[in-house]
Amino acid sequence: MGRLSVLGLMLTMLCAITSDYASYGASRFSNCSENDLDALIDFKNGLEDPENRLASWKGSNCCQWHGISCDDDTGAIVAINLGNPYHVVNSDSSGRYGFWNLSGELRPSLIKLKSLEYLDLSFNTFNDIPIPEFLGSLENLQYLNLSEAGNLHRLQFFDVSAELFALSADSLDWLTGLVSLKHLAMNRVDLSLVGSEWLGILKNLPNLTELHLSVCGLTGSITSITPVNLTSLAVLDLSLNHFNSLFPNWLVNISTLVYVDLSDCDLYGRIPIGFGELPNLHYLSLAGNNNLSASCSQLFRGSWKKIQILNFASNKLHGKLPSSVANMTSLTNFDLFDNKVEGGIPSSIARLCYLKEFDLSGNNLTGSLPEILQGTDLCVSSNSPLPSLISMRLGNNHLKGKLPEWLSQLENLVELTLSYNLLQGPIPASLGNLKNLTKLNLPGNQLNGTLPETLGSLPELSVLDVSSNSLTGIISEIHFSRLSKLKFLGLSSNSFILNVSSSWIPPFQVQSLNMRSCQLGPSFPSWLKTQQGVSFLDFSNASISGPIPNWFWDISSKLSLLNVSLNQLQGQLPNPLNIAPFADVDFRSNLLEGPIPLPIVEIELLDLSNNHFSGPIPQNISGSMPNLIFLSVSGNRLTGKIPGSIGEMQLLQVIDLSRNSISGSISSSIGNCTFLKVLDLSYSSLRILSLRSNAFSGEIPSKLSNLSSLQVLDLAENNLTGSIPGSVGDLKAMAHVQNIVKYLLFGRYRGIYYEENLVINTKGQQQRYTKTLSLVTSIDLSGNNLHGDFPTQLTKLVGLVVLNLSRNHIGGQIPENISGLRQLASLDLSSNNLSGGIPSSLSSLSFLGYINLSRNQLSGKIPFEGHMTTFDASSFAGNPGLCGDPLPVKCQDDESDKGGNVVEDDNEDEFIDKWFYFSLGLGFAAGIIVPMFIFSIKKPCSDAYFKFVDKIVDRLS
Repeated sequence: MGRLSVLGLMLTMLCAITSDYASYGASRFSNCSENDLDALIDFKNGLEDPENRLASWKGSNCCQWHGISCDDDTGAIVAINLGNPYHVVNSDSSGRYGFWNLSGELRPSLIKLKSLEYLDLSFNTFNDIPIPEFLGSLENLQYLNLSEAGNLHRLQFFDVSAELFALSADSLDWLTGLVSLKHLAMNRVDLSLVGSEWLGILKNLPNLTELHLSVCGLTGSITSITPVNLTSLAVLDLSLNHFNSLFPNWLVNISTLVYVDLSDCDLYGRIPIGFGELPNLHYLSLAGNNNLSASCSQLFRGSWKKIQILNFASNKLHGKLPSSVANMTSLTNFDLFDNKVEGGIPSSIARLCYLKEFDLSGNNLTGSLPEILQGTDLCVSSNSPLPSLISMRLGNNHLKGKLPEWLSQLENLVELTLSYNLLQGPIPASLGNLKNLTKLNLPGNQLNGTLPETLGSLPELSVLDVSSNSLTGIISEIHFSRLSKLKFLGLSSNSFILNVSSSWIPPFQVQSLNMRSCQLGPSFPSWLKTQQGVSFLDFSNASISGPIPNWFWDISSKLSLLNVSLNQLQGQLPNPLNIAPFADVDFRSNLLEGPIPLPIVEIELLDLSNNHFSGPIPQNISGSMPNLIFLSVSGNRLTGKIPGSIGEMQLLQVIDLSRNSISGSISSSIGNCTFLKVLDLSYSSLRILSLRSNAFSGEIPSKLSNLSSLQVLDLAENNLTGSIPGSVGDLKAMAHVQNIVKYLLFGRYRGIYYEENLVINTKGQQQRYTKTLSLVTSIDLSGNNLHGDFPTQLTKLVGLVVLNLSRNHIGGQIPENISGLRQLASLDLSSNNLSGGIPSSLSSLSFLGYINLSRNQLSGKIPFEGHMTTFDASSFAGNPGLCGDPLPVKCQDDESDKGGNVVEDDNEDEFIDKWFYFSLGLGFAAGIIVPMFIFSIKKPCSDAYFKFVDKIVDRLS
């Protein structure tokens, strides 16, 4: 019925378009089309208008008629608004009447109004006429209001099925008055606000035979309905809703059911075995609920007298298939895909038959009953088991054993899917007898032997998939001799050898070629040239060598999957690559060379790893592939820097640039890659890795130590967890002093360079390094959730200048041999859980200009001597167990040693210290001022002195 909306007590589904037609008769058009004009006049002639409401309906300017609205651009009629605004209700037998009341008949001439979107005939009097069926043909109708316009107690058929959620309703109370309703269809109408009371409303519809409420957004329990008055219900379709409910067992009490579809409804619990005894049931689909369970041996024990379609896919059916399945002689579709069915496919199905009535009483028969029956003419079944079966889907289960020969007797079979089970043994050659077979899916089993040549004689076969088995042997042209309709060929992950002539022209035009691990070489298969419609191509690990022929790029534009990895392909790839949009492209592990090619359209996966590509990563890589998800160029000969634009590829999940000769730093823009799961930069001469202030989580990978050139590691302000791996102490570039200035310039453009620079947190503040960046070695892991003990392996990094592990949960003690970090200029271990004493060896670090050990659990006396005397109390605050200078807390040992003369000794020492420092300062001043005074008087002395200093400096340099 198109996009229909219904208002009022009868059909209350209001679209928000009422205001669009409120100002009817105000269009800038006057003359409507002749077709629309004729339709309106005929419609008027069928109406009774005692109040002469339609007096303006004359002439050709119908857009100016009362109740008519036209499209401002086309002049087509889009609305008829003839609802009675003055309706009253009279108590006499004549029923409803009032001012402007219309009655009569509703003529089908309205169908001619192709642009009609709005029709309001509410509160008029159309007693004793049915709702016209032609209303269902108004394809553009969005609003229909027939409220109080007629007697609806006799309404039997109501269908407002719509485009997805084009209509909506927040109540179904209006259904209660439709006591004669037999057919109710509201598929794809948004009923998400109705709640669960709709189920109780159905009790008031005792004559209902069909109920279609698919994709309506219904929720809530459907477990019970009391009493069950739906004694006439034959068709029930509640599929694709979200009930999240226990299975409604009351359904098996409705013996009239013929068709039941409760697929994808979020139902759980056990499937009642009573379904098998419903005498009229033809169709039952409970697929896609994922949590419905039943024992196969119990569920299929029933009679299932008239069942034609059984679909239990994607649930939790378990146990073995009983041979009684063969009793379902009307069964056409049997689908148990993705369950937990065990055991073998019963071979006894082929031997079952129905018996005529017979009497063996009064005889002295001996032996077993099967022996007695053998050779008798008692079977009334057909020669073929399951004679009506068209489709059997048993994939993704736990079936085992061999494929039974009786499968070849299913002469009407169109689809056989047994994929991803535990089936063994050979593929029966007799399957070549299934002349109607279009789909044969056997991948993911343990089948062995060869591929029967008889399969090549199946003229209707469009899908042949035997991949991921243990099949062997040679495949020749005979295997494909009559497969002219083949569209999907899956032979991968077996041990096949393709042996066809170089001039072979296949009889098929496939869309998908999956021949991974088949021996197709040594040269590139020339027969592929004939496949103009192929879109999925997997020739990986196929023993192909040499160059890719030029003709291949003529068919590559349709490839959504191109996988020729793990071969010996040589030469250069064309740049740009001719490929289908959003394709997956995999050339890994070949002998390809030249620059990195970019695709002509954006793609989602690019793997060029383990080849001989050279040169830089293209700077415009993000512009060419903005939605790339997977990027791997590892194991090549790439040089240059990592493009900063890589951070613009925000959907990237994997970046693998490892095992190249890439240098430079990673831009912080890589933090924009919010879906990033893997970043592998191992062996890539990376000097700087700065990923601070992002949302990275998980543990620090131990393989970071493979970055042998890494000088700056900044992972601060993230959500990293776990302990600091000891392998961090193996970062080679930090294990020796950096004393060579390497000022790097990148990306010359019109005489302007990108200058290497980096901001490093050191000495409690941010400092930008440019020309001296090559001298800096730094580790900053601050502001994460790291725990574990202080990694003693860090003390091997003798070239480390900055170490910041603050604001974590690191425990243990500061190792005594931390003094091995001779170049350390900034040390921040604040806000952790460190305990024990402060190593006295810290005082020997002569370059240490900043230390912060505050807010830990350190204890004991501060080694306030040597270089440590340059730090104030803030460096040690927040450690309740620390004492001694520069903290105001004195150590107990110090107090006891001083005894009763502490104050007197202190005053005496203070007096001596004052004179000592005074005399020292006076001597220093005299040593500077006196020579300067002499040099200012006698210039020759001054010149001689400074020449002497210059010579000394030259010799030292």
